[in-house]
Amino acid sequence: MKRIVFLVLACLFSLTMVAQEKKSKNKKVEFKVAGNCEMCEKRIEKAAFSVKGVKSAEWHADHGDIHLIIDETKCSAEDVAKAIAAVGHDTEFVKANDEVYDKLHGCCNYERMK
Repeated sequence: MKRIVFLVLACLFSLTMVAQEKKSKNKKVEFKVAGNCEMCEKRIEKAAFSVKGVKSAEWHADHGDIHLIIDETKCSAEDVAKAIAAVGHDTEFVKANDEVYDKLHGCCNYERMK
């Protein structure tokens, strides 16, 4: 009888462990985002926060990268990159549309990669 109870408990415990292997709710992500100035920083971070699931977003002009904390059950890094590209900034995943880039303020015109 003790063996049966132990076996049932062991099975339940293993099922619980497997069920917990899901996407994390707080994942740190970083990737490159092109930009130049404080206006770029505000635009990039605002675009990142517009994506549901972004908990933290900080763009660093000196390194040209954005540091995010995202809820992977609600969004992905690619979702955030698409939102940033939509406001005119190239990312390592998505390139911004030329028409949107051309509308950026003069100081925000960063050197684009071909």
